[in-house]
Amino acid sequence: MQRRVQRRYAAERRFRLLGLAAIVGSAGFLAFLLFTMVMNGAQGFLQTRIDVPVDFARAGLSLDPARLKGDGADLALAGAGLEDAMMRAAIAHFGRGGDQLISRSAWLMLRDQLKANPELLAGRAVVSVPAATEIDVAAKGLGTPEAEAIVTRLKARGQLHMHFNVAFLTAADSSDPTIVGIWGALKGSIFTMLVTLLLAFPVGVLAALYLEEYAPRNWLTDLIEVSINNLAAVPSIIFGLLGLAVFLNLFDLPRSASLVGGMTLALMTMPVIVIAGRNAIKAVPPSIRDAALGIGASPVQVVFHHVLPLALPGILTGTIIGMARALGETAPLLMIGMRAFIATPPTRLTDPATVLPVQIFLWSDEVSRGFVEKTSAAIIVLLVFLLAMNGFAIYLRNKFETRW
Repeated sequence: MQRRVQRRYAAERRFRLLGLAAIVGSAGFLAFLLFTMVMNGAQGFLQTRIDVPVDFARAGLSLDPARLKGDGADLALAGAGLEDAMMRAAIAHFGRGGDQLISRSAWLMLRDQLKANPELLAGRAVVSVPAATEIDVAAKGLGTPEAEAIVTRLKARGQLHMHFNVAFLTAADSSDPTIVGIWGALKGSIFTMLVTLLLAFPVGVLAALYLEEYAPRNWLTDLIEVSINNLAAVPSIIFGLLGLAVFLNLFDLPRSASLVGGMTLALMTMPVIVIAGRNAIKAVPPSIRDAALGIGASPVQVVFHHVLPLALPGILTGTIIGMARALGETAPLLMIGMRAFIATPPTRLTDPATVLPVQIFLWSDEVSRGFVEKTSAAIIVLLVFLLAMNGFAIYLRNKFETRW
């Protein structure tokens, strides 16, 4: 008996150690993932800038300062030859090859300065513009020896600076990695998740309530339950094909829109919410129902005043899982065209849009090295968005749990 007791105690210790090792290993992998993403993506939030003196009086810009005020300023500046003026100014200051040091989108900074201060047309100004991709990468310690030598020379002259890249959080997609931004994809994700939540959550909860509280127990109900369980395991790309066939081809809804993306993801998320909702409703003690009926509550009041509030924490748990899965999906959205190049952030649910996972996929396929750090930075934004969304849902779940 002593030996059997010792063996049981030894088995219990081994089991506890294995459980602890599993937790430590999982935490270690998670920490490694976060550390790798932060180290690779932190550089994506920084932008290398070069100071370029520009002589507007000699730049040959046929512009009237009066035209740079009001709504016609963008139209007037669009055909003013600012790109050529910017390149000539870089060559005049840095010598031959100076135009290779600055981004091809540097003229946008020149445009913004002229819009802010039209009086600059009569004088000179130092414009801080994004560096070319090779210079930007070299300034962050990952470039070629030639580019790093140029960076060292520019730093010694005080003409090269590192700044927090605000445009990365406020701009949309671009073919130039030096001015690319994540706001367009982030806004598209917010719109898409909003449509998904507004469709999947109420329909899923009501379906769970009906199946658990009102549906008769017959072959039709059993068939519905089996179908819902199977839908929860269907590959996500199948829902993309369904969205393509129904929402785009049949209903002729706008392609690449957040509305269509949200409706497609709602179809994918709904079975998860229904299954979690049924389990949460089933876990409510029958005594709650009996007590409510005993004091005169109607069956509808029992469900919506007592059963549903007590089951809501479990329902929210299933909703968190479903929405987290929907936020990271790419395949169904590719099927409905949400992989388009979107240079302007969407303003309505029917505007062309993309989402963060698709944007990360597109940037990872780019040839330019400047998109490598931008891809990791976009992953950080996606993780922060996911944690914020889940944190809010967990807060709501804990708030309703206090009713027990």
